[in-house]
Amino acid sequence: MKKHSQILLFLVLVLFGCTNKTKKDENVNSSHDSLSIYFSLANDINLPLNYKQKYNQKAFDIVIAQKNDSLNRVNLFKVANRYYNMSDWKSYQKVSKLILERSIDSKDSSSIAKVYTYLGDYYQSQMVSDSAFLNYFKAEKIYLGINDHVNLAKTFLAKADLQLNEGDFFASELTVFKSLNILKTIKNASHSLYESYNLLGIIYNEREEYDKALEYHNKALSILEDKSIPSEFQLKATSLNNIGYVYLNMHNFNKAKVYFKKGLEQKNLFNDYTVLYAMLLDNLAYSKFKSKEFSDLPLQFYNALKIRDSLKLESGIILNKIHLSEYYAFKKDTFKAIQFSKQALILSRASSKLRYTLDALKQIASVDPRKASTYSKEYIQLNEKLQKAERRMGEKFSRIEYETNEIKDQNSNLQEKNKTLVYIFSICTLLGLFFYVYKTQQARNRELLFKQQQQIANEDIYNLMISQQNDIENTRIKEKKKVAQELHDGVLGRMFGVRISLDSLDKLDEAHAAPKRKKYLTELKHIEEDIREISHDLNREKSELINNFVAILNKLFENQQNTYRSKLITSFDSHIKWELVSNTVKINLYRIIQEGLQNCNKYAKAKTIEVEFKSEINYLILSISDDGVGFNTKRTKNGIGLHNIQYRAAECKGTVTIKSAKGEGTILVVKVPIDQKINLQNNDS
Repeated sequence: MKKHSQILLFLVLVLFGCTNKTKKDENVNSSHDSLSIYFSLANDINLPLNYKQKYNQKAFDIVIAQKNDSLNRVNLFKVANRYYNMSDWKSYQKVSKLILERSIDSKDSSSIAKVYTYLGDYYQSQMVSDSAFLNYFKAEKIYLGINDHVNLAKTFLAKADLQLNEGDFFASELTVFKSLNILKTIKNASHSLYESYNLLGIIYNEREEYDKALEYHNKALSILEDKSIPSEFQLKATSLNNIGYVYLNMHNFNKAKVYFKKGLEQKNLFNDYTVLYAMLLDNLAYSKFKSKEFSDLPLQFYNALKIRDSLKLESGIILNKIHLSEYYAFKKDTFKAIQFSKQALILSRASSKLRYTLDALKQIASVDPRKASTYSKEYIQLNEKLQKAERRMGEKFSRIEYETNEIKDQNSNLQEKNKTLVYIFSICTLLGLFFYVYKTQQARNRELLFKQQQQIANEDIYNLMISQQNDIENTRIKEKKKVAQELHDGVLGRMFGVRISLDSLDKLDEAHAAPKRKKYLTELKHIEEDIREISHDLNREKSELINNFVAILNKLFENQQNTYRSKLITSFDSHIKWELVSNTVKINLYRIIQEGLQNCNKYAKAKTIEVEFKSEINYLILSISDDGVGFNTKRTKNGIGLHNIQYRAAECKGTVTIKSAKGEGTILVVKVPIDQKINLQNNDS
């Protein structure tokens, strides 16, 4: 009987245990199903805000009772996400701090980094920029430590967005490029790539670099061809709005209208992204107003304002009212223009964004001329305050990074000592490098000074050479004239004698006169040949005098051919009237050729060099070309040689053109104005 009782008791306990286990499993499944439903309802855009908050709170109540494990933290992140989507910032912060506590307890580095980005988003929404930056920076350091490149790139983007909002455009640009460098090595990162290009487009638009802004916005738009990005995000509408806004800033209102209209035509835009719909509607209305198209105006302005009022979009409401003020000012309705600008000013003053107040002050000053000076004065004061605030915030960001790194460094005395040694070594290296650069610069300056002095000395020598050559030539001309005069006189004497002798023939009979006449005619022929030879000699000397500059150049070319292996080809246009070219121009051209040949010999490694003089109407053209290595004219800085060439061409009121590319040789063209007709007339006179 006792045995039967024990068996019966055992069976009851087993049955009771199975029943409890079944109930427990059912409870787990039931709570899991309820959680999924609550999460879905909390994200339903068709439900009122208070309903969504209630369902999210129910989900939170279930999750908070669960064990602190990875799944629990995933669910807590879902709760936080839904509060973020509802803009319930207080609840969002509360849940984020709870996740941080649980992640630290579990030593879950990935979750710690992620929740720091959540807290960064919270402080950014509350415009506490330094706290936001600190949290992003903490997340960045953890992601670097665990080599989570995907989330590191996303953190960089959040940080860049914060820097953009604080007006630190340069730092924001650098941070975006850090993100891009990572994203380009990651597959399936289309969404983050889109955000990077879109952010760069916004940055360059703010910096008024509109071509770059359009380039990156179009890159962002091309990323959206990847169908893996959900259409509910309405990223295409976002890009179309941003491109339209760039054209709006460029005052290309017709093109802006095209993009804003395309944005509004995107499917389900109003339901998926009501804020963007209102923005596009306001931008379209403003573009139409600016392009003097008044269809559906001011109705579109009011429709956009109504949406923004219902969503309590502070910045959008201010901008909308400024646009309406501009519209009514144009329509000569001063009362409404002032009314809307005052409303915008009151709202902007209540906000913490000084930029909104600046825009409102600028508008009200333009429509209320009686108080324009007061508003302008306030505008100037606020603008200075804003610039100082942006500068301080940029400095604060740098200080946060520095101080955070300092705290980490203090965790180890050995690291601190090593760091000190590194600093000392770096300082010594920098000092050594500075001393080396200083001495090198001094030597370079001395070399440049020596080259300049050498060029001045060479020019003086050349001038003396030209002067001496001219003196020699003048002396030769005088001697030639003297000789020509003497010859001329001697020839005339002979001719006179022959003429007298011919006259005497009239007194002789034909038989005796014929041989003498023949003799005298032969003598006349000899005299004629002498005169022609003397005349040709004198003309040749005159030509040599005129071509004295050509002779000097040929001497330079001869030295070039004797000294260097490269083949030299020279040509002179026969139509050039060198006697009409001033000595100043000749000197400068000589020095330009000398400098050009030196550059060919020193840098070009050319096999063939060609120097050519050509004559055009009222211009003398010098070209020096080679088939050498060439160079990039946009990237290469002009040395002292090229500067000298440009300076000498300018002395002649001429121009210098340099065409070159790597591996394609170099062409130097100098074009000097020569008014030969005027000079010729002056010469003739």
